[in-house]
Amino acid sequence: MRQVLFRIPWDGIPWGAGHVPLFGFGLFLVLWILAAIWGLMAAYRAEGKWVWPDLTAMVMWVAVAGGIVQAPHFGRQIAPLGIPIFGYGMMLLLGLLSAIVLAEFRARKAGYSPEMIWDLATTIFIPGIIGARVYYLVQHGNQVFAGKQGLPAILFAAVNLSEGGLVLYGGIIAGALAYFWFCHHRKLPPLGIADIITPSVCLGVGFGRIGCLLNGCCFGDRCDLPWGIVFPHDSVPFLALVQRGFLAPDALASPPLHPTQIYSSIDGFLTAGLTLWYTRYRRVPGDVFGLALLISSATRFLIEFLRGDEGAFWLNLTTAQLISLGLFAIGIVLQVYLGRKAEGLPLQAGATR
Repeated sequence: MRQVLFRIPWDGIPWGAGHVPLFGFGLFLVLWILAAIWGLMAAYRAEGKWVWPDLTAMVMWVAVAGGIVQAPHFGRQIAPLGIPIFGYGMMLLLGLLSAIVLAEFRARKAGYSPEMIWDLATTIFIPGIIGARVYYLVQHGNQVFAGKQGLPAILFAAVNLSEGGLVLYGGIIAGALAYFWFCHHRKLPPLGIADIITPSVCLGVGFGRIGCLLNGCCFGDRCDLPWGIVFPHDSVPFLALVQRGFLAPDALASPPLHPTQIYSSIDGFLTAGLTLWYTRYRRVPGDVFGLALLISSATRFLIEFLRGDEGAFWLNLTTAQLISLGLFAIGIVLQVYLGRKAEGLPLQAGATR
């Protein structure tokens, strides 16, 4: 695991006898100015004339530029060693960007505007993060708020994502609500758009689970197989096992644990590839989404048996397994509905409308 991948130093990158400045009047400000110029040039090529940004965009540009210039002065008070780049956040960002790029490509082939994908991603992302965090707080609130006194400390603990603390199913539930609102607002076919973005969602999950490994969350139960992973002292799995009485506080490391994060990551990538392949054999809109729903819920149900970070909730099943059973049932109902709808229709050869 590696919670902090690297830090961006306030003094810049060493170069010879000095430093190449990043913040202040340095490289980041130059890149920000070049990005603004590129945006103006792109608008000029599209419109055939100079199109100046509106007041909101200009205020944002100036605010970011000012933040870059002033960052070395106030940043050291918050993070003296530099800005930490967390592995968990980096993988979430990589997953989001790769998912958007893939969805843009598929949307363009289906006759939709790529800008629609960016709008959809923006609409889903924030509610998804909030839902994933709320779900985590409901499950692990006692641990998150332990020892926190006063409203500021409690609020900071509620939003502090530096050590993870997001639950996939919470994000899916909240993101689904935002998704259906977006489709209704834009008058878009929900099942058709779902077929476009389903491989992207699975791809994003694959990268996100690598972030879970780097952070140490979503860890597995004890593993006697050669690929078991040992987590170091003071890691998330180590502290969790100590708290449950399964490990002595003075132990050097955790016992070998199932790399359930890797299992889930492989599952996400394979499902993304399978749904991309299956698109060409799709019968009606919703087929690709329905297939992913069945596969993902079934594999999550099975992987939960190897997880070590959640206890049983009901019938000796975890909450994630109960949700997986519900999603699998929904997937079966959806497949029956789509099957009846497709009766007598030819294959649609990858069509997405």
